[in-house]
Amino acid sequence: MSRVLTPTAAAAAALLTLGLTACSSDEPAGPEGGASGDWTPITIEHALGTTVIESEPERIATVNWANHEVPLALGVVPVGMAAADFGDDNGDGLLPWVDEKLQELGAEPPVLFDETDGIDFEAVADTEPDVILAAYSGLTQEDYDTLSEIAPVVAYPETAWGTPWQDMIRFNSQAMGMAEEGEALVADLEEEIAAAAAEHPSLEGKSTMFLTHVDTSDLSEVSFYTTHDTRALFFEDLGLSTPESVATASAETEAFSLTHSAEQADAFSDVDIIVTYGGDELVEALEGDPLLSQMPAVESGAIVALPGTDPLGTAANPTPLAISWVLDDYLSLLSEAADKAE
Repeated sequence: MSRVLTPTAAAAAALLTLGLTACSSDEPAGPEGGASGDWTPITIEHALGTTVIESEPERIATVNWANHEVPLALGVVPVGMAAADFGDDNGDGLLPWVDEKLQELGAEPPVLFDETDGIDFEAVADTEPDVILAAYSGLTQEDYDTLSEIAPVVAYPETAWGTPWQDMIRFNSQAMGMAEEGEALVADLEEEIAAAAAEHPSLEGKSTMFLTHVDTSDLSEVSFYTTHDTRALFFEDLGLSTPESVATASAETEAFSLTHSAEQADAFSDVDIIVTYGGDELVEALEGDPLLSQMPAVESGAIVALPGTDPLGTAANPTPLAISWVLDDYLSLLSEAADKAE
């Protein structure tokens, strides 16, 4: 779906609150050119350092999960990006919403970086990028320093793998010289999410936690995503709430996931809905476990078991192009669970 992106004064104000320091003009020129055709260096502060983009980037590369969706959503095809390693239903390295966007733009897939064993620095360098986008990533300082020898790099603002989708768009679009267009995209998506969530009033306020991949052969431990992870953050966008048990545990760490003994399962008595990856076998295992079955969400059957190999499995981790593609299906699954939790 194409969007008409218009600059707003609110967009500029929002950028200031993000800690992004941009020395660009009021009408920055993007990769496709701006109103003035001029470029003023842009400075972006992030968790791994300070990045200065001295000239307008024409060749944009991205690494790690989903960063390529920002330029694509803004009509710019990167020269290279990470191949999908989760939810790729046909093995072509592209998630369906990315493939659809490339077709919409009339573009061939760019170079796909195989990140199975980490970032392929040589492959990134071969694409000769002017900037490397990684606002949502798990870059180490060593990764960042190595990539910075290739081109300016925009890393995550605060926490590895903890960048909300809104800030992924804001930081990456800022680096492209398209900050206002990025802010407009955020506003569009937030409006779309709010409208879709309003169609599911049973979700409002339901406390929801996300269990990480559960090993049905060993349920002696329970792992869950903290409020630092984007999956948990997305619940609040959808009108759901964070259980106090999860919020308290999250406040004591910067990690994106934690593990508790199943004997501590009673700590999650305030959880209405559980979201996790798996199928019927997983649900049956939880319901049959003498400890975990006592959790209210398990007892009521308020479990959303997302398929691990289907693109829908990525629904819980919101990204710029995926949100529109999976939103209705994800909300329907959550709504079904909320009805059971009544």
